[in-house]
Amino acid sequence: MSCCWCCGRAWAHGVLLLVLCALGSPAFAWGSQGHQVIANVAWQALTPKSRDEVSRLLALEPGQTFESISTWADQHRSPATSAWHYVNFPRTTCKYEPERDCEGGHCVVGAIEKNTAVLASNADDVVRLKALKYLVHLVGDVHQPLHAGYKDDRGGNTYSLRAFMRQSNLHSVWDSGLISQLDIDNQALTRIVQRNVVSKEAREISVAGMAEESCRIVASPGFYPEDKVTPEYVQRFMPVLQQRLSTAGYRLAAVINRALQ
Repeated sequence: MSCCWCCGRAWAHGVLLLVLCALGSPAFAWGSQGHQVIANVAWQALTPKSRDEVSRLLALEPGQTFESISTWADQHRSPATSAWHYVNFPRTTCKYEPERDCEGGHCVVGAIEKNTAVLASNADDVVRLKALKYLVHLVGDVHQPLHAGYKDDRGGNTYSLRAFMRQSNLHSVWDSGLISQLDIDNQALTRIVQRNVVSKEAREISVAGMAEESCRIVASPGFYPEDKVTPEYVQRFMPVLQQRLSTAGYRLAAVINRALQ
């Protein structure tokens, strides 16, 4: 398993045309741009104390930035950590049960909890930096709805459909197919995403709650298109995609702020 947003009617119409007319591109979890935008939103929401500590840890690897480490976990996958990027639910429920859904802590929920504890600890700084890299990526992953999807179709990976003039699958559409079609740089997309309001209460949700929230989106009527991604599907779910990016960014900041308080 691998791994908007309405800003006025005219803007949304232009986005829709871009998405429908452009060719698809290779899939990444949220796409590198999605992860980078989540990191940018989070960086601006960190407390001064957290930002100073994160900057100190990043200085261990000169040239690294909060944005650049957002894709590190995908670039350094291994058999031991591949399951850290997702959690699978049965179709009957979106209620997270660790014994059933995350045996031995090997899922995105368990991995976020584990790496949060490491970041908050007195471990060696090199170890804490590695935990930070995982957190920046995995909190983004758990907000991609299909990274908390159904076990029987591997989070939409085996659900084939036509999307953006090519054969694809639903997981790929949500990982990168939607966002990668937008001809918007990171700074512009970050500004757009930040317009979504995420309440303080919503930012403080548990990691299990984040996964359950994504699962409920997957379970919502119409999330699985019949055989292709239509203009109506894009128009309906672009605002959902934007909200997930925004929420992921603010919650990532909340996770790090709590760990470094």
